[in-house]
Amino acid sequence: MGYGAHGDDMTEVLFYHLVRQPLERVLPTLIEKSLERGWRVVVQVGSPERVEALDAHLWTFRDDSFLPHGDWRGPNAQEHPVLLTADEGNPNGAPVRFLLDGAAVPADAAAYDRIVLLFDGDDVDAVASARERWSAAKAKGFDVTYWRMDGEGRWRKSDNAGPTTENG
Repeated sequence: MGYGAHGDDMTEVLFYHLVRQPLERVLPTLIEKSLERGWRVVVQVGSPERVEALDAHLWTFRDDSFLPHGDWRGPNAQEHPVLLTADEGNPNGAPVRFLLDGAAVPADAAAYDRIVLLFDGDDVDAVASARERWSAAKAKGFDVTYWRMDGEGRWRKSDNAGPTTENG
């Protein structure tokens, strides 16, 4: 119960509470860190239109860099280290799944090494949804952590017992 793709380590579920920086700034950095560790990534969003917007953003998010990626509709989806999708599939065999726009935790969550949920801390509904997901992930035996940005712009693991509406 709750064990990741490699069997020996429990699936980690990380909650990132976005307040001081928008998703468009945070997501590329987190994807880069995953790639640096040699992990393939699948990013699930709420709609095909959102895939298109994110696709354009990842090519241009920084003047000196881009993130090579593809989307789940492409003929070579399985070859991309970063795959954007609007469904629960994992054609590139990624051990890390990012969930945006309230995308549901997939039924096969235990097959991943890491699930990363990013939510808007200024959106009361998003925080409430994150709270529910936090409780569900804990109940399934996943290794759950909650991350907030400090006043200096660094991510810190919070001692808090899950998502809150506080913007601190």
